[in-house]
Amino acid sequence: MSRRIAGQIVVITGAARGVGALLARVLTRRGAKVVLVGLEPAELAKVAAELGTKFWEANVTDRETMARVAAEIRAEYGRIDTVVANAGIATGGPFLDSDPGAFDRVIEVNLLGSVATARAFLPFLLESRGYYLQIASLAALTPAPMMAAYCASKAGVEGFAHSLRAEVGYQGVRVGVGYLSWTDTDMVRGADQDDVLRELRSRLPWPTNRTYPLGPAVQRLADGLERRSSHVYAQWWLRGMQAVRGYLPSLVGTVGQREMRRAEPKLRDSAGRRRGLVGAGGAADETDRGGAVDGTNRGGAVDGAGRIGGVEQK
Repeated sequence: MSRRIAGQIVVITGAARGVGALLARVLTRRGAKVVLVGLEPAELAKVAAELGTKFWEANVTDRETMARVAAEIRAEYGRIDTVVANAGIATGGPFLDSDPGAFDRVIEVNLLGSVATARAFLPFLLESRGYYLQIASLAALTPAPMMAAYCASKAGVEGFAHSLRAEVGYQGVRVGVGYLSWTDTDMVRGADQDDVLRELRSRLPWPTNRTYPLGPAVQRLADGLERRSSHVYAQWWLRGMQAVRGYLPSLVGTVGQREMRRAEPKLRDSAGRRRGLVGAGGAADETDRGGAVDGTNRGGAVDGAGRIGGVEQK
């Protein structure tokens, strides 16, 4: 494949770890100039230092901060060619046992955070006739019990991206949706700490019951990004899910009831235990909402050495 990404300015949200961090590494090796956006400044600084780039610390649900970040990146680099809306969090468990704040927060970060990202960066993608890649999930293609918030948010971002494609395509901006199944990230490992959810997932039919390695999944995302594809599948078989997705709600509704009945004794033992956000990304979001630490750079450029405006940050 010719390296059409070489020299492009690519912004990735949720870039501190997992899919976002590895995608930044892969695209940098392919010649792109990658810019990182996210929480977890210490992790962002490590990735930025490794890649010789800058990062902006920002919560994607903060519209004003995201607008400022987009403008600063545009001013710093002269243009923005591609944006990857990757930031996301998750919670799992029965709906009635979910922490209401955590449940709502998944919708806010995954769906409204993607909307805020598009609102901030789309004007600059119109300038460059660029590409917007919205990271969705297998959860956008099929519902699943114990994952109501995540499924709702990912179905929402898929619909949002499809609508956006129809609006801006004639202006030269391409919009794609990236789909991943269970992939070896902190989020999935965090979800697997719930015994019932882990068992339910293990009983899914092949190939949906596997946890897939991160590396090949991200390579496929990078390939689709280079092609500016409308649909990008991190696992090969996800493409086939599109053909049968219309049948899946009824199938899951039937099989899911059987599996939930089977899991009921274990669920009864944990009834009333509030389930919050999972994984390191969920913890970072909860920390961020707890208030910014004095001296943090909320929405400002930081290079890999931790300097803001030439001043070393301690």
